[in-house]
Amino acid sequence: MGRYLVVTCKSWNIENYDKLVKRFPEETFDLITEKGDLTYERVAEFKPDYVFFPHWSWIIPKCLYDNFECIVFHMTDLPFGRGGSPLQNLIVRGIYDTKISALKVNEGIDCGDIFFKESVNISEGNVDFILRNVSDIVFEKMIPKFITEEVTAVPQEGEIVEFKRRTPAESEIPEGLNGRKLYDFIRMLDGEGYPNAYVFLGENKISFKNATLDDDIVKAEVEITRIEK
Repeated sequence: MGRYLVVTCKSWNIENYDKLVKRFPEETFDLITEKGDLTYERVAEFKPDYVFFPHWSWIIPKCLYDNFECIVFHMTDLPFGRGGSPLQNLIVRGIYDTKISALKVNEGIDCGDIFFKESVNISEGNVDFILRNVSDIVFEKMIPKFITEEVTAVPQEGEIVEFKRRTPAESEIPEGLNGRKLYDFIRMLDGEGYPNAYVFLGENKISFKNATLDDDIVKAEVEITRIEK
């Protein structure tokens, strides 16, 4: 029997956590969903074999990854795509087939040893749709592998390509986008906690969500707000 701690802030990961607990009734699990609850004392008291971070928006304290086996799941084929906003950086590059890399947390950014990877396609759907799909893969395939198998991490190999975290200002739709590229730009920013793609028209800001693509025709819901000066 093992002890496994899941740390996440997304609702679909919490739903999948509940399914994981039911799938492995003989194992011991715990869940942290609030930043303030992720303390060394809390983790040390639980004594986990692994601490999984399927989606976490804050820095993982050094005292945790130095003392516990902390695992993150990064949506690129590492070492390609180290850094922030991996989903958006992949889509703007037209990369739709990628990997979810399970890696050890260390003091570097996405440079820890790799346990294994799983394939995922991100060619369709908005941010929430894709992240739900990724969550299913993590909880149905990847975390169970840590529970049922002996896994070993190996150093990353290959050319290092670093991604820069995108800013809200980069959500403005560039001139000249149409068809597939416009659809991709709208959907990659359409999700919980993300600033929707937008354009300015006179004194109005027009935001877009729920995009669909039919041949080269893009349809989307719009929200128009007046710019306050």
